[in-house]
Amino acid sequence: MALVYRDDPYPAYNFELVINGVSDDGRAVRGSFSEVSGLEVDMPPIEYRTGTEDITMRKGPGLKKNPPLVFKRGIIADLTLWNWMLEAQRGKVRRVEGSIVLLDESRQEVMRWNFRRGWPSKWTGPSLNAKNNEVAMESLEISHEGLEIDGQK
Repeated sequence: MALVYRDDPYPAYNFELVINGVSDDGRAVRGSFSEVSGLEVDMPPIEYRTGTEDITMRKGPGLKKNPPLVFKRGIIADLTLWNWMLEAQRGKVRRVEGSIVLLDESRQEVMRWNFRRGWPSKWTGPSLNAKNNEVAMESLEISHEGLEIDGQK
């Protein structure tokens, strides 16, 4: 997909998650979530110093780290992602490919982050309290082994 450039920044409220290989029928699962976090890559520096130089610390690139992607949504009684997590808990970790898709105001795709070899590493259910006036929320963390942007060089 070619990136769609424009002068005004895109709003952060139109997006969806697409996961391939999770549903029983083999189709991609699409989900609407209220929040996504973890779109980051971290490459902390390794500091070292040789004994023949002055007091200067050298820095080199360290191992890259991909923190888990965290998805939050209101509970809608769709058990597809829960069953994926349950399967992993039972020892059958199914690694999948997936995407977080940014949409414009017309709900057309403008940017896509793809993750590789993802698997569910944490599920959190809602905090239930009869005194609150809130939506019952669940969250899913997906650990993965790489993040790419469609259209990158």
